[in-house]
Amino acid sequence: MTPISNLFKAKAAKKDEFYTQLTDIENELRHYRKHFKGKTVYCNCDDPRVSNFFHYFSHNFKELGLKKLITTCYRNQNPELFSQHDMEKAISLKYKGFREGELVPRPEDIGIKQLDGDGDFRSDECINILKQADIVVTNPPFSLFREYVAQLMEYKKKFIIIGPWNAVTYKEFFPLIKSNKVWLGFGFKGGTAYFSVPSNKDEYKTKSYDPETGLVKFGNTTWFTNLDHKKRHEELILYRQYTPEAYPYYDNYDAINVNKTRDIPKNWGGADGRPNHISR
Repeated sequence: MTPISNLFKAKAAKKDEFYTQLTDIENELRHYRKHFKGKTVYCNCDDPRVSNFFHYFSHNFKELGLKKLITTCYRNQNPELFSQHDMEKAISLKYKGFREGELVPRPEDIGIKQLDGDGDFRSDECINILKQADIVVTNPPFSLFREYVAQLMEYKKKFIIIGPWNAVTYKEFFPLIKSNKVWLGFGFKGGTAYFSVPSNKDEYKTKSYDPETGLVKFGNTTWFTNLDHKKRHEELILYRQYTPEAYPYYDNYDAINVNKTRDIPKNWGGADGRPNHISR
């Protein structure tokens, strides 16, 4: 099974328990450090007791200059296991920074609160928390990606989130890309992400699954954001010339086909279509 097949299989089965690796979080978020100063960060799809997003922000709270960190997730009361979804209520964690002279947060300084509901990001309770936040950072359920992004846009939130590459083809999401309201982040190293999954999930025991680390390889994932970063402003040097033979028109749209981003003809001023990945 290929990494992309893993993603489609997970989507079809509505299985979204993929925990992001700390190194991947560090590699992406280091490009946005200036945006976090004085801000409240909300991770609304992360079990706060095992989330690497919470780990990253709590341990870098002072360096980032954060105001507050809040995490919630769908109901789960066992911090040692992946979410069991077997409790009526969920919890939230709030953190406002560690004590003077200390370099890591103390457990007793992290405010734990039982939510009234199940912690679903769509609940009124979590929406009220969302309204308090400045920036949302998380790995949302891919099966609910359209709905998740629509909520962020409705409440005009800044965000850095992980999503499927093919989201750029969604009729609800593509207009956001086209209108420059959302863009790509820096992406995963080598274009490949590795997520933790429960080791007893037989459907992931394939050549893409490492039983020793519990990691599954996904090649069809990336980061999306509406925070500015330097990669957006890199100059793309074009050198190819347009010819009708090299760049055929689509039959159903007024645009030419371009196989790779680096092959965009420099003397072409119209629309073009490219694969949904960046290849330079």
